[in-house]
Amino acid sequence: MDREGLRTLFDLSDRVAIVTGGTRGIGRAIAEGFVAAGAKVVVASRKADACAETEAHLTAMGGDALGVPTHMGDLNDLAALVGRTVDHYGRFDIVVNNAATPLTMPIGEFTPEAWQKSFDVNLRGPVFLVQSALPHLEASPCAAVVNVLSAGAFLFSPNVSMYAAAKAAMMSFTRAMAADFAGREIRVNALAPGSVDTDMMRNNTEEAQARMTAASHQARTASPDEMVGPALFLASDASSFMTGQVLIVDGGLVPH
Repeated sequence: MDREGLRTLFDLSDRVAIVTGGTRGIGRAIAEGFVAAGAKVVVASRKADACAETEAHLTAMGGDALGVPTHMGDLNDLAALVGRTVDHYGRFDIVVNNAATPLTMPIGEFTPEAWQKSFDVNLRGPVFLVQSALPHLEASPCAAVVNVLSAGAFLFSPNVSMYAAAKAAMMSFTRAMAADFAGREIRVNALAPGSVDTDMMRNNTEEAQARMTAASHQARTASPDEMVGPALFLASDASSFMTGQVLIVDGGLVPH
């Protein structure tokens, strides 16, 4: 390994990446990092104005970006996202399934509507996006899927059990996809963040935020930028011999 070889490990030049939930928080940081690494980035989220603003922001960084309004609970939107990406760039190589909804509802008080919304967005959407993307990933020489989970998938999570359960199921799908797609040279891994300073985190009460911050060995909340390195590792050639794995980036929250 020499200096040039090391540099190219994390180089995403000419690769096209879809980042869902890419207009804020962890998704936006990953989109910025991928642009800085040379990728063309398609950001997807529900709000058209947020997509347009993020596209302009990434372009101002010197990147090549496209914003596509997409609801992860709508299968037609997912097919349209794949279609817009291919129409615009002619290909794509990376899918980052980051979009999520953290519905909070105590066990015993679930409603069918909340259940459907949580699992549609947190589980069905990511799985069906990969399914829609599959023919294009098969055509890529450097295909990678990064499913963003949560440390909550590994913990007692009574107040966010639907969210944690969907993320745990997504971990199972990550492993199944990795095994199924290995012969097609598509790598599938997952990133499981702990407490990160995002809107999702700040929507909790101050007391809850304090508990989550103190729960890890590092006893702090991560910046969204601290998820960029792990995501770049999983999407790039730096992890070329890695598939079906979960990278837990949680400040020492989950015991191993």
